[in-house]
Amino acid sequence: MVEVKNIDKSFAGTQVLFDISAQFEPGRMNLIIGASGQGKSVLAKCIVGLHEVDNGSVLYDGRDFSAMDRKQRTEIRKEIGMLFQGSALFDSLSVIENVMFPLRMFTDMTEEEMRERASFCLTRVNIVGKDNLLPAETSGGMQKRIGIARAIAMNPRYLFCDEPNSGLDPKTSIVIDNLIRELTYEYKMTTIVITHDMNSVMEVGDHIVFINEGKKWWEGTNKDIIKTTNEEVVSFVYASSFMKTLREKLINN
Repeated sequence: MVEVKNIDKSFAGTQVLFDISAQFEPGRMNLIIGASGQGKSVLAKCIVGLHEVDNGSVLYDGRDFSAMDRKQRTEIRKEIGMLFQGSALFDSLSVIENVMFPLRMFTDMTEEEMRERASFCLTRVNIVGKDNLLPAETSGGMQKRIGIARAIAMNPRYLFCDEPNSGLDPKTSIVIDNLIRELTYEYKMTTIVITHDMNSVMEVGDHIVFINEGKKWWEGTNKDIIKTTNEEVVSFVYASSFMKTLREKLINN
């Protein structure tokens, strides 16, 4: 479980996060949503240590990450897998070498062991026979799956995904959502997803935190969000006419 307790964060005297507390449990799809510029990405960066919090704490299964020194944090980071918005694959490395990269950085595995683990992870995300391709020779959806394979290579306890559906068509987005959910349930990872994708919210949102004006404005499940009366949540989630119609149908049913 990942916990944030009473987090404040400011930049150049401007406060961005205000007293945010939340719990993200393992084996669930934990989503952080909110409009651009409202603080959700800053919150995620505070959780993984890319930003230092001004006040409050971040705990990984009870371990106070905020109070750790660099060496102690490195040990925690070995337990974290990350899927970046643009996949962030290394252009000059092959598919399998991209997946092997964190294993080279953080383990003492032999070359054979690393290749075996990377091959297993690629197979798990339904990529077979593409080991020697370069990222540019693969589709956007495949690059996302390669990124997921790399993120789980270290068998992480915690998985962070930044806009995993960015740039993907609706059908491929569903595939990526379902894959992340399957892996989360299978490995009981604490998965935290930053997303603007309302389909993701409605389909896989086991636990949703809505950030507005730097504050935790609402919290609940995808079932709760259908009937919420919180005006800011309704305005954000059901901004399109299609989503408004969908909400009406779900409420009536």
